[in-house]
Amino acid sequence: MIERLHPGPVVTDADDEQLLDWYSAPSGADPWVRFEFIASADGAATVQGRAGGLGSAEDQRVLHLLRRLADVLLVGAGTIRAEGYGGELLDAPGRAWRQRRGMRPRPVVAVVSAHLDLDPASAFFADAPEPPLVLTKDGADRDRRRALERVARVIGVGERAAEPGRILAALGADGHRVVHSEGGPTLFGAFQRAGAVDDLCLSLSPTLAGSDEPRIVRDAPLPAPLGLRLAHVLRADDLLLLRYASGRG
Repeated sequence: MIERLHPGPVVTDADDEQLLDWYSAPSGADPWVRFEFIASADGAATVQGRAGGLGSAEDQRVLHLLRRLADVLLVGAGTIRAEGYGGELLDAPGRAWRQRRGMRPRPVVAVVSAHLDLDPASAFFADAPEPPLVLTKDGADRDRRRALERVARVIGVGERAAEPGRILAALGADGHRVVHSEGGPTLFGAFQRAGAVDDLCLSLSPTLAGSDEPRIVRDAPLPAPLGLRLAHVLRADDLLLLRYASGRG
């Protein structure tokens, strides 16, 4: 059961349509970027290298609902290697919900990898219902690129790294507006540095994970802290689901 604590009035036992409404993206033409993470109460992004150890059934419920709303599911290569992401990433009710609204059955899955250190034979590619999109730097290794082009569409989006501005331009050129990212920390850091984060959905797990685990962001020196607006607070037992808006633009 998920209840909404803020904004009022309090709503108990929210259904899927209420949750989808609360998480919906604002209207507009420009690419709109949401990041979703889970963190322990002491700030860890993973337990033994994986975020799955922090979540709950209700947290996974929200994850699948957020995927319904997305045009693109954007993920860093490190997250693909750590979490797998093989096979179907959206459940059958989610695919049916999208089709009833005239959307394609699944969001496009795009992985960001500057060095193309991905295995084209991995389940992420071999079991994908549709070929993923790989976003890399312009001068990425040619042999690796040719190998991945057999199982994915590969696009260069930066001279030295995959640049958030060019990533969003490439996705926008394909007609994709709502970009939903599930990490990882390096990708989140790059988008923070570029000022390209609109929305942060952070699940706060009632867990103490210790100091050896990473945070949700890496490599993101900012000239000044960026304030966020608290859009809502949901609770699923002892887990909190927080949504923050950046006010970008």
